[in-house]
Amino acid sequence: MKAVLNKVKPFIFPLAIAVIIYLLMRFVFVFGYVPTASMEPTLSKDSFILGNRIYFSLNYGDIVIFKHDGKLLVKRIAAVPGDIVDLEAIEYMVGYEKPDRESKFLIVPNDCYYVLGDNTQNSFDSRYWEDPFVHQDDIVAKLILPKK
Repeated sequence: MKAVLNKVKPFIFPLAIAVIIYLLMRFVFVFGYVPTASMEPTLSKDSFILGNRIYFSLNYGDIVIFKHDGKLLVKRIAAVPGDIVDLEAIEYMVGYEKPDRESKFLIVPNDCYYVLGDNTQNSFDSRYWEDPFVHQDDIVAKLILPKK
């Protein structure tokens, strides 16, 4: 028994560290990559980000990582539940048509957010999606690094 313990002993600490890192990345943190310039200058194209899955509130200006059409995206919260979004006051990308909406105003539903990329001329975001809202259940994490 002692011989087996002596052989296994050198592996216990590295294995424990690996399990702790796995659990932290699975349940607490999200490590991601920004492949586009949609969040410049805040987040540079090809930069790495770290998000916290455990957050207590989301406010205007918070940057969130969320699921949309099977992908993870990162955008800034521009409107919170109950806000009225004036679609005529929003800047759109040059060369792209504004989506047809029934109204010039949107009311952000409960448990939803309206998100925009910081680089408005290079970001497909709530302005263009058929369902322009990110639902609370689709938010994976709140960005913690890098901070600007």
